[in-house]
Amino acid sequence: MPGHIVSSYDTDLENLRRSISEMGGVAEKMTAEATDALVRRDDTLAQAVILADKRLDALQRDIEERAVLLIARRQPLAIDLRETISAIRVSGDLERIGDLAKNVAKRVVAISDQAPAQKIVLGVRHMSDLAEGQLKDVLDAYASRDIESAHDVWERDGEIDALYNSLFRELLTYMMEDPRNISFCTHLLFCAKNVERIGDHTTNIAETIHYLATGETLAGDRPKNDASNYATVDGVQAP
Repeated sequence: MPGHIVSSYDTDLENLRRSISEMGGVAEKMTAEATDALVRRDDTLAQAVILADKRLDALQRDIEERAVLLIARRQPLAIDLRETISAIRVSGDLERIGDLAKNVAKRVVAISDQAPAQKIVLGVRHMSDLAEGQLKDVLDAYASRDIESAHDVWERDGEIDALYNSLFRELLTYMMEDPRNISFCTHLLFCAKNVERIGDHTTNIAETIHYLATGETLAGDRPKNDASNYATVDGVQAP
């Protein structure tokens, strides 16, 4: 990164990078622990994830306030302006990822006393593993300004969507086979949708890295494969 005549300017930008890194760490931990809590039906771990969201919210507000102040004081141009704008965008996506992980944790609290077949839950575990891998890779790409790695994450979002479609049909089938599964599977469907949305926000960050590195919006349509709105099981249209 080029230095500035005013050293405090560099310090301001470096502090933004560090805060984004801290937010990324918190978001990764929340995502992983929310899924662990779901697989184990661990109410205590789920409550810890819910509490952790306050830290993420506070970091996001702090980054936004400091970025706005930096724009007002330094009037940044070119790469400095893009870096400041990118910090606001990425912190917003990480804050939403935290919200989605918290939503999963809340559902865990609701179903912590239920014990259906474990294989029903493992589909969400698989989705979450993919989302966690993408989140880690995109945060590494942001830290290193690695545009190729960011593009790789962007291309991989379709894998999560395809898995969500498959899980959506599987859960509908379980509910149709045995009405006693409806309550648990409904909560699980929302958990899976939250994980799918985490993948979307990870893709947003990949697009921001492209903007940061090139100053241009990433061209082309996203590789979306979410067809759950049109899914049917044995002729029954999904709600």
